[in-house]
Amino acid sequence: MPLEIERKFLLLNDDWRAEASRSIPMRHGYLTDLGSRASVRVRVEGTVGKLNIKAAVVGAARAEYEYEIPAAEAEEVLATLCGGLILKTRHYVDRDGLTWEIDVFEGANSGLVVAEVELDAVDQEFPRPAWLGREVTAELGYYNHALAKRPYGEWSGAEKSAGPARPNL
Repeated sequence: MPLEIERKFLLLNDDWRAEASRSIPMRHGYLTDLGSRASVRVRVEGTVGKLNIKAAVVGAARAEYEYEIPAAEAEEVLATLCGGLILKTRHYVDRDGLTWEIDVFEGANSGLVVAEVELDAVDQEFPRPAWLGREVTAELGYYNHALAKRPYGEWSGAEKSAGPARPNL
């Protein structure tokens, strides 16, 4: 079974921008409800369509399956079958042998910026860039599927500063 091991962090500042090597706009929506056993997502990354299936668990390690699909079909599924559209631009920062994916959210999730890094093991040590802030890997509210249901723009000021203990879904 393919396994994704990923950690999520908020950012302290925009210093990462000087290190970004490339960026790609992304739009995706979900075919399953939050609370299902799996998250099923259709995404358009630039001009590429993708179907993604992940175990709907919170944590650093999850089963993940991803398949490229025709972009026109991905667009059609987004327009007719998906709920909770997520808009973002993903920026890539390569440093210390790792690729950081930094998502700058748009639309209903404007103001949220999350950095993710894929690792080889859950307990893998890695250097933390100075721009890296609080880890949110264990906080459901920062997962895209949760953001599709309850966007960052709907969070209270207290939730934005401390993070939602449990999103009101």
